[in-house]
Amino acid sequence: MSAEDDRRVVRRAALRVGALVAGASVVAIAGGVGILVWVLVSGAREEGGGHRPGFGPPGGDRFVVDLDDVLPWVIGLGLVGVVVLGLVGWAAARWSVGPLDDALRRQRAFVSDASHELRTPLTALTSRIQIVQRRLQRAEPADEPVAQLRRDAQVLDDVLTDMLLTAEGAAQTGTSSTADSVRAAVAGLDALADDAGVNVRTGALADVLVAVPAVTVVRMCTALLDNAVGHTPAAGTVTVTARDEGDDVVIRVADEGHGIADADLPRIFERFARGAESGRRRGFGLGLSLVREAATRAGGRIEVESTSPAGTVFALRLPRAR
Repeated sequence: MSAEDDRRVVRRAALRVGALVAGASVVAIAGGVGILVWVLVSGAREEGGGHRPGFGPPGGDRFVVDLDDVLPWVIGLGLVGVVVLGLVGWAAARWSVGPLDDALRRQRAFVSDASHELRTPLTALTSRIQIVQRRLQRAEPADEPVAQLRRDAQVLDDVLTDMLLTAEGAAQTGTSSTADSVRAAVAGLDALADDAGVNVRTGALADVLVAVPAVTVVRMCTALLDNAVGHTPAAGTVTVTARDEGDDVVIRVADEGHGIADADLPRIFERFARGAESGRRRGFGLGLSLVREAATRAGGRIEVESTSPAGTVFALRLPRAR
C-alpha cells in the first residue's frame, strides 16, 4: 500500500468509529429516556388522590411520582448506560486500531521476509569476497569471482525490488525460462554449497516458459535449494530437475537428508516452522512458507512429493505460459 492508501484506510476507520459511537449513544440514550418516561407515567398519581392506572390524562392539572419507586429505575438505567457505552467504547477502540494492527502485521511480515530473502544472497556475497581475498593474496586472477560478485549484487537488487512491489500489491508479471531460472539459482548458491561440502547437481531441465517472472522463480528455487543444502550432510548431493507435465512445469529438488518427521509434515509450509537443526546456519522457518506464498500468487503450488530417511523431494508446480 502507498501512503495515500494508508491515509484513506485510516479516514474510513475513523468515520466508521464515529458513526458507531454516535449511533450507539443515540440508541442507548433514547432507550434509557423512553424507559424512564414509561416508569414515570405508569407510576404517576393525581395530586392528593390515588394511583392513576394506565396512560390516560389525570383528572387534575397536576400529578406526583413516588421517589422510592423511580429512584431504583434511575440508578439501574444509569448503570446499564455506563455498561453499554463502555462496551461501545471498547468495540470502537478495537475497530479504530484495526488498520494499525494490519499495518504492523504487514510491516513485521515484510521485515522477516526481507531478512530471510536477503540472508542467502548476502552469505553468498561474503563467501565470494573471501574467495577474491584468497586469490589476491596468492596473486591469482580474480576476474571470475569479481564477475560473480556483480551478479550476486544484481540478484540482491532484483530480490529487493520484487519484495517491495509485492508488499505494495503490485508484484511483477511476465514469463521466464524454467531452465535459465534454475541455473541462475544453482549458480547463486554454489559458494554456499562448496562451504557445506554439498554437491548441487542439475538433472534434466525442460526449457519451458512459465507464467511467472524470472526473479520470482529464482527466489523460489533458491529457497528450495538453500533448504536442501542445509539438510544434506557433507559429501551429499542435491539434485534439481525441471519437467514439462502438461499445463504445469514441475521443478523438483531432492536432498539426501534424514527426511521430514511425520509430526512436522502438516506444518512444514507454515511461517517459522522448523524441523530438526542440521548443525549449519540456523534457519528461521520462513523459506518454505515464502515459496508457498509466491507459488500460490503465481497460480502454482509447492508440495512434499516424498520423504524418507534417505532424503526428501519437493515439487514446485508452476503454470506454463500461454
